[in-house]
Amino acid sequence: MTFAMPGGASRNAGPILYGPEITAVADALLAGHYGHGPLTERFERDLARFLDVPDVVAVATGTAAMHLALLEAGIGPGDEVIVPSLTFCSTIQAIVATGADPVFIDVDNNNLCVRPDDVLAAITPATRAVLPVLYSGRAVDLTGIQHHLDARGILTIEDAAQAFGSDLNGRLVGANPHVVTCFSFGPMKNLTCGEGGAIVPRTPQQAQTLRRMRTVGIAQTLAQRADSTTYDVIGFGIRAHLQSLNAAIGSAQLAHFTHARTIRQQLWRHYTQALAGVPGAEMTDVDIDHTVPFNCVIQVPDRDQVLRRMRAAGVGVGVHYPPNHLQPAFARWTTDLPVTEDIGRRILSLPFHPSLRPEDVNLVVAALHDALSSRNP
Repeated sequence: MTFAMPGGASRNAGPILYGPEITAVADALLAGHYGHGPLTERFERDLARFLDVPDVVAVATGTAAMHLALLEAGIGPGDEVIVPSLTFCSTIQAIVATGADPVFIDVDNNNLCVRPDDVLAAITPATRAVLPVLYSGRAVDLTGIQHHLDARGILTIEDAAQAFGSDLNGRLVGANPHVVTCFSFGPMKNLTCGEGGAIVPRTPQQAQTLRRMRTVGIAQTLAQRADSTTYDVIGFGIRAHLQSLNAAIGSAQLAHFTHARTIRQQLWRHYTQALAGVPGAEMTDVDIDHTVPFNCVIQVPDRDQVLRRMRAAGVGVGVHYPPNHLQPAFARWTTDLPVTEDIGRRILSLPFHPSLRPEDVNLVVAALHDALSSRNP
C-alpha cells in the first residue's frame, strides 16, 4: 500500500529492511537448500534466545501456527474455543479447520482485547481452549483467571500475530509458561520473514509433536533421514514448514529488532500527540510502554463517511477488522455482541508503517480533522 500525500509525495507501506536481509537471501539461494534446513533451525534458536524460552517451532504462516497448536492440543469436533470476534478471519478459520466451534465474545471498548470476566462467562462443559487475540500488539493478561482455566483443563493458545516484542509485566509475549503463543512474521508484521510464523510450545514433547506435524507427520528429522532409505509417518501432518529463504530474512531482521521497536513506539506516540486536538477521535489503548504496536486504530463517528473522505484525500486508511460473528462463513456461530458491533462501525486504521515521518503523521491527522469536520450530520 502507498500512502499518498497532498503535493504528490508518497511513502511505501513496507517493512523495515536493514540491508543484511539481501545478503542473507542471496547466501540461502546459493546454498541451494530452499526448504526446511539449517537456516530454519538457526532462526528457531535465535527466536528462543530473544524470547528467553527453551524452544520455538517455526512454521509457514501465523495461521498455520494457530491451526497446528490447536490440533496438537487435541482440539476437534465437539470442542469449543472461546475467541473474540474482532480479529482477522484467519484466527477463526484456524479453529474451524479443526472441526471445533468458535464461541465469540466481546472485547473491551478501550483496548479492543478480551476481558477475563467475559472469558469466564463463556465457559461451558465443551470448552477446551481460549484463544485471546493480542490486538495491535497489546498483551492480554488472563493470569487472574488462570486457576479457573487450569481447574477445568482449558488451554490458552494466544494469537500474538501482531505482538512480537511486546511484554506483560516485564516478560516478553511468548515467555509465559502457561500459554502456547502463536506469532506471525508476514510482510507488515513487527518482525518479518517475508512470510512465516512460529509457535512457542510449553514442553519438549509438544515441540516434538509440532515439528512432526509441520512436516506431513514424518517422525524422523532431516538429519536422521539423510542416512536412511525410508521414514515413518506416525501421525497427522501438513506441509507447514518455514523455508530457509524466509528464515534467513527473519534472523537478519531479529538482529535489528530494537530499532524496529523504537520506530514503532515513537510513531505511536507522535500519533497520540497529534490526535489529542482532534474532537471525536478516540485512540485504542495499547499500553505503549509495554507494546510494540502493529497498527494505529482509532474510533470515530460516521466512520464510513470519514473513511471515504480520507481516501479521496489520498490517505490510505482501512478497517481492522469487520467482526467475524457477522461474516457469512461463520453464520452458524453468530451471537449478540453489542460492544464489538459498535466498535465494528467505528474503528478506523490510520497509516502506520516504519517509513512514515512525523510530518506525514501530521498530514494524516489534518486530513482526519477535515473529514470529521465536514461530515454530514
